[in-house]
Amino acid sequence: MTDELTIPEYDQSTTVRSDTVEIDAPASVVWEVLTDLDNYPEWNPFCVAVRSTLEMGAPVEMTLADYTGGTGTFPYTEFVCAVVPERLLSWELLPTADSADAARRDQVIESLSDARCLYYSTDAFLGDEADRIMAESGDWVKRAFDDTAQALKKRSEELYAQREAAAPAGRAL
Repeated sequence: MTDELTIPEYDQSTTVRSDTVEIDAPASVVWEVLTDLDNYPEWNPFCVAVRSTLEMGAPVEMTLADYTGGTGTFPYTEFVCAVVPERLLSWELLPTADSADAARRDQVIESLSDARCLYYSTDAFLGDEADRIMAESGDWVKRAFDDTAQALKKRSEELYAQREAAAPAGRAL
């Protein structure tokens, strides 16, 4: 875990950015939803299953919905590269001898108040294959990330509303 919010500068021509959503829930609740990997199947339309310790360098083993127009899923593994609680969760794909593909996914939470925040995510395609990956994947990754942002908003707001309703009068969560 790191305390610094550091997001590298990326080439915008090879970076996908989700819609920015305003969430009527504290950053802590959004963080809880993002890091509660066991419950991804309940709310996340793109990453329908995930396993990781979320420790720096740990694998993030995902099952992703096929947003290319298919109906199946496919496995995908990246590695945790930044963890700033309630602010940033990132993982990356590094090039290997078998594949020059490289990318970094940043999920950003910006607190607006005690009970509101913003969320967006980016996927920067990197390395020699960045232009090809963007051309082949950019459109469907954008759709997947937009759907995920909206689903995260819904899940976080529902969870926060349930807790607020259950809290004794006059007690803030």
